Amino acid sequence: MLESYVTPILMSYVNRYIKNLKPSDLQLSLWGGDVVLSKLELKLDVLEQELKLPFTFLSGHIHELRIHVPWTKLGSEPVVITINTMECILKLKDGIQDDHESCGSNSTNRSTTENTKSLVKPRRTIQQAAPTDPDLPPGYVQSLIRRVVNNVNIVINNLILKYVEDDIVLSVNITSAECYTVGELWDRAFMDISATDLVLRKVINFSDCTVCLDKRNASGKIEFYQDPLLYKCSFRTRLHFTYDNLNSKMPSVIKIHTLVESLKLSITDQQLPMFIRIMQLGIALYYGEIGNFKDGETEDPTCHNKDMLGNITGADDETRIDMQYPAQYKGQELYSQQEDEQPQGWVSWAWSFVPAIVSYDDGEEDFLGNDPTSTTHQQKAQILRDPIVSIGFYCTKATVTFKLTEMQAESSYYSPQKVKSKEVLCWEQEGTTVEALMMGEPFFDCQIGFVGCRALCLKGIMGVKDFEENMNRSETEACFFICGENLSMKGLTYLTNSLFDYRSPENNGTRAEFILDATHHKETYTEIAGMQRFGAFYMDYLYTMENISGKGSTNQDFSSGKSEDMGTVQEKSTKSLVIGPLDFRLDSSAVHRILKMIVCALEHEYEPYSGLKPDIKDENETILNPEEVASLEEYIPTRHTSVTLLKCTCTIFMAEFNLLDHLLPVIMGEKNSSNFLNTTNFQSLRPLPSIQILVDKINLEHSVPMYAEQLVHVVSSLTQPSDNLLHYCYAHCYLKIFGFQAGLTSLDCRGSYCLPVPIIPSFSTALYGKLLKLPTCWTKRSQIAITEGIFELPNLTIQATRAQTLLLQAIYQSWSHIGNVSSLSVNEALMNEVFQTIGVKSKNPLPTLEGSIQNVELKYCSTSLVKCASGTMGSIKICAKAPGDSGKEKLIPLLQGPSDTKDLHSSKWLNESRRPESLLAPDLIAFTVQVPQYMDYCHNSVHRRNG
Repeated sequence: MLESYVTPILMSYVNRYIKNLKPSDLQLSLWGGDVVLSKLELKLDVLEQELKLPFTFLSGHIHELRIHVPWTKLGSEPVVITINTMECILKLKDGIQDDHESCGSNSTNRSTTENTKSLVKPRRTIQQAAPTDPDLPPGYVQSLIRRVVNNVNIVINNLILKYVEDDIVLSVNITSAECYTVGELWDRAFMDISATDLVLRKVINFSDCTVCLDKRNASGKIEFYQDPLLYKCSFRTRLHFTYDNLNSKMPSVIKIHTLVESLKLSITDQQLPMFIRIMQLGIALYYGEIGNFKDGETEDPTCHNKDMLGNITGADDETRIDMQYPAQYKGQELYSQQEDEQPQGWVSWAWSFVPAIVSYDDGEEDFLGNDPTSTTHQQKAQILRDPIVSIGFYCTKATVTFKLTEMQAESSYYSPQKVKSKEVLCWEQEGTTVEALMMGEPFFDCQIGFVGCRALCLKGIMGVKDFEENMNRSETEACFFICGENLSMKGLTYLTNSLFDYRSPENNGTRAEFILDATHHKETYTEIAGMQRFGAFYMDYLYTMENISGKGSTNQDFSSGKSEDMGTVQEKSTKSLVIGPLDFRLDSSAVHRILKMIVCALEHEYEPYSGLKPDIKDENETILNPEEVASLEEYIPTRHTSVTLLKCTCTIFMAEFNLLDHLLPVIMGEKNSSNFLNTTNFQSLRPLPSIQILVDKINLEHSVPMYAEQLVHVVSSLTQPSDNLLHYCYAHCYLKIFGFQAGLTSLDCRGSYCLPVPIIPSFSTALYGKLLKLPTCWTKRSQIAITEGIFELPNLTIQATRAQTLLLQAIYQSWSHIGNVSSLSVNEALMNEVFQTIGVKSKNPLPTLEGSIQNVELKYCSTSLVKCASGTMGSIKICAKAPGDSGKEKLIPLLQGPSDTKDLHSSKWLNESRRPESLLAPDLIAFTVQVPQYMDYCHNSVHRRNG
């Protein structure tokens, strides 16, 4: 009978996750075709063990579980599992907040052997009770079981997930979620993999997803419910699994892509600190600062070595790795693990449990009567090989609205207060893509981009009703930030090669090809390619780990304190960010809203997840021999970040209102925030003068050692470390600005700008700085530079007339003088003098004052004993340009150097150019300043010696 094979599998899964089930009652119900179970409690320890999350379940229960098995049509209709109302409450594990307490906790940190036994034992018991039917051939049963498992439909109605931490309550409520198998056109179908089509497709539809973020009081109750972060959002997910052959239990390629047509987020001023806290939690978890640790980065190995290798199945308690650092710097080797062990980074976690949705493991194979020892060596290699996992999130249009809240009392004295919110800021984004590609731990890539975005001012801010409906202001005036292109003009490039792209290989019956080589990846995904696909923003984060020796470094014993295969593993981490052409308008409305958001974000008392560790040098340091030093110098892993801004335009308007005295002190930490409301009416100024800044390109590069603490401890212990080793002990930063220019412009009543008047012609500059990591480890080396900086400016010119200078002063005073600045409106005569009408000549043109400097270079360096600054200036020139006869300008020099003054007594000296005779002429100014620091320390040292 088929029931004897199918029933144990279903029973094993149900009994695996649900408490207090009687197998006999469950078996009888299954044979009847329908099972209805009510008020079920989940096995929380099993969920924690299998999901490998850094959270612990406070509670978990299912209101009703229904299982429908169509025994008469098992080969053509799916098994339907329906869950009605499932609720789980999670919190951070106690071990994350207290590592020592975690080491002794039995509920969250069990040994690998105990967990493996607890998971496998009940399944083996059922397997022993499963009878065998000689009338059914094993091949037929195996094929049928695979078809049944691959076509299981899962329906969850009313899924509630809650996360609590401090005063934060994050809840996710999904009205309906359904997972089912589909065909080639992504329509519901009863499918199975075959020799000609080794592909399985599934769809998960989520309906009415609502996310709430509220604050609870000391007793754990929520006094005021905030507006939902996300309200009734529906989205769909497509899953595509590719197998190498029919006997593969693990897909070789896994694609999971989600598409959201419209995403509308709402964040209030009280939710903003909590939302940032949740984001910080995700970043801290990824970099291993708390909980499970990413990519070999560890905190206290004695506390975490037990569950670093505690995986789903198959890990033995005796094959753990001692994560203690050897005497030599060996951050590169923390990834050298045995092939039969499953790494516990977040990369491996992401794919470790996904195949369980569609595949079955060793326990289910035993149900079929197969001999486990008959598995071929090739199959074992396929099982151990990491699959390629592609995860994507795509959003057609996203909107984030920032709201300010205020308490509103009811008419009755006993009625509770209610929270009233008002929209003040809106961020709109089109064509968003978040893609992650990984293959085990050696390769991880994440790309983020969007086609276009803009930010708008809404309603009023701090009592100023600048964009209320009765103001009749245009949307162009409300928009203060624009970047990228319009989605209707760009097309669906953000969906390229996704499962929602009809041109993708998976939707055309071909197998997709992935770039898993770092060199090929960088050649393909360039900044130009990213901007062509998106247009507004593109980020590419690539992490690779390469074993360049091919030796068996995976069997290395870390606990011995020796590192024989040092340098065999090379890690690389690069982040490239490109921001397309953008227009940023800083007027009073935009500045006050941005600063108000910053103030709201700072209003919290949350402790950081990972505090700064004291820079304490290990006293039990080991001196490296020359061979180990040479091995260390061959390769040192670093994290490199590059940020590029293209065609940036920033316009700073004269302030129409100024309430910065209520915002800046809070940001600077001088006083607490208060609910200030302005009582004056808002009146827009037109024409509105402004300073317009244009930059062709800004490039920022930053590099830091990947394992700074271990590296610095090793290098600082060397007698004479090389310049190469010292170079990697610093964090380096390069800033380059190309084509910077500034001018004056004006915004009229029609919303158009007048022709800009140049103030600063185009110039370029560069800045370099480096900072020593863990400076307390270098106290015995006073000659080591702690900080160092270099600034270079080839040339800079500033020119302005008297009227332009007065207008610049008026713009500055509008921001520096607190209060309503409408009275500082610029008179019409000054505006007409600055912005002359095109084609109309001025009757009395005023002289222009121009100043320029060339070849400026400044240097700064500080050690533990002295601070030093030096600089040079090649030349300086200050002159006045006055209108002369026949339209020619007269040049009147006021200051110039260096200059040849041998003909100073003659009248022609004023009319000649006094450039240096040679480019190799000496600099005009050169200076050096040295200031000793810690003088009291020096005096104390002298006294101690005399004593």
